[in-house]
Amino acid sequence: MKQTTHPPDHRSERVRDGAAPAAAPSRARSGKRPRPTSTQWAAWGFLAPVTIYLALFYAYPLYRNLDLSLRDYTVRSFVQGDAPFTGLANYRKVFDDPTFAPALVHTAVFTAACLVFQYAIGLALAVFFNQHFRLSATLRALFLVPWLLPLIVSASTWSWMLNSDSGIVNAVLHAVGIGPVNWLTSPSWSLTSVIIANIWIGVPFNLVVLYSGLQSIPAGLYEAAALDGAGAWRRFWSITFPLLRPVSAITLLLGLVYTLKVFDIIWIMTKGGPADSSTTLATWSYQLGFGNLLPAFGPGAAVGNLLVVAALVFGLVYVRVQRKQALS
Repeated sequence: MKQTTHPPDHRSERVRDGAAPAAAPSRARSGKRPRPTSTQWAAWGFLAPVTIYLALFYAYPLYRNLDLSLRDYTVRSFVQGDAPFTGLANYRKVFDDPTFAPALVHTAVFTAACLVFQYAIGLALAVFFNQHFRLSATLRALFLVPWLLPLIVSASTWSWMLNSDSGIVNAVLHAVGIGPVNWLTSPSWSLTSVIIANIWIGVPFNLVVLYSGLQSIPAGLYEAAALDGAGAWRRFWSITFPLLRPVSAITLLLGLVYTLKVFDIIWIMTKGGPADSSTTLATWSYQLGFGNLLPAFGPGAAVGNLLVVAALVFGLVYVRVQRKQALS
């Protein structure tokens, strides 16, 4: 009788040696995903309101604005929703319009001038109030008034002050022997007028942010520099300005995004005139979409999208610069 031999059972040896193979996870055999824990449900619960808010008030309006710029909308088709698709025709119409080049130049000049003066004045005031003298807190609070006022109040106040006939600015100029200036009705001065008003409104924001940045600079650095014989200007350029660079970058970026879309001040003071001398892309977009009896919704939305793209480009540049600085 032939005896059958069996291969050695290595599993019993591993069991004897205390190295039994681990059992496969039960979820791998069943193919089911693990159920979310209470912590994960809580996280989704907190995230849901923010997601819904961003979708309703940011994503959907951007989508609708993009759709407006790619279709030939009229008042009738805007209500009924049967506007024909025209592709980039509205953008070509905007670029070919004779108002586009002056509006682009005015936007660039308005934005650059406001950013430079708002930052320079805000930084000077922040350094001044950082000395912590008597009444510094009270004066700093008073400088916040322009920032707290509604824009319509600020713009109306500046319109009254710069009025050619009864404005206080021309009254002061007349008292010192200077003739009246047509601040709001002259094509040579209208853009300057709205720039001055917007600088006055934006300085408090720069003051608050830059002053907060100055509080994070250790006072010991200034004391050591003073012991080494460094003067006030030397301490500013060697300590204050370099250490304030990250705060300055975010201040300028936020100021840029805000200034690109400034509409209230310009529209209340000059309505983009006279003769489009103070028209920017923001006011032109409003004029196209809502300022005429026959609104051009498509071109107006196209101009608005150009502003969105410009702000997005500058934001991406800022992120890239910050990433390079972090890696270095």
